[in-house]
Amino acid sequence: MSLKAVLFDMDGVIVDTEPLHRKAYFKTFKDLGIDVSEELYTSFTGASTKRVCETLIKEFNLNQPYEEIAKAKRDYFKDYFYNDEEFDLITGVKELIQHYYENEITLILASSATMMTIDMVFEKFELEKYFSGKISGADLKESKPHPEVFQLAAKLAKQPIENCMVIEDSTNGILAAHRANIFCAAYRSPHSKNQDYTLANIVVSDYEELQLDKISKYF
Repeated sequence: MSLKAVLFDMDGVIVDTEPLHRKAYFKTFKDLGIDVSEELYTSFTGASTKRVCETLIKEFNLNQPYEEIAKAKRDYFKDYFYNDEEFDLITGVKELIQHYYENEITLILASSATMMTIDMVFEKFELEKYFSGKISGADLKESKPHPEVFQLAAKLAKQPIENCMVIEDSTNGILAAHRANIFCAAYRSPHSKNQDYTLANIVVSDYEELQLDKISKYF
């Protein structure tokens, strides 16, 4: 058994679009005239936009279709994505991606984000060449914590699950990896609050800790 494939989550792992999503969501909530508590907002972490919009519609008895709310939020997000000064890759992740790539580890992106957002990130930060495949959870029937996205990612990598590792930062993502029986490294991001790392196999705060020589003992 050896490590052959790494399945990356994107948000909170490769980039931190969370502050951008937050700004875009709260602008949308304001437009809708609804007051979303921090507690409710935190519960959305790792969920697809569709699921968030459907929850809002139910919670606040909104009569807008979810597509309309999602579009408003996406437009705000796009504006922040290209114009927010502070938006960048997470420290150390590009080096880690290059390190795996140079060591012939297959890289697959398995994110809850829409393919449009994934493509925007890959283009902006020139990540395309490192990855063998990309899966958007938004295109799947089930979203994390359902294991489907990681099961598909392992298939796409053409590797048995014991040769794979997931890098995740959210409770839902870690639970999805656990349910897929795939080794999970949790990245403790300075931005991810109130996430539960209990089910992760290892927890790191610095990507250097995930270099191959440091994790070889697990594989």
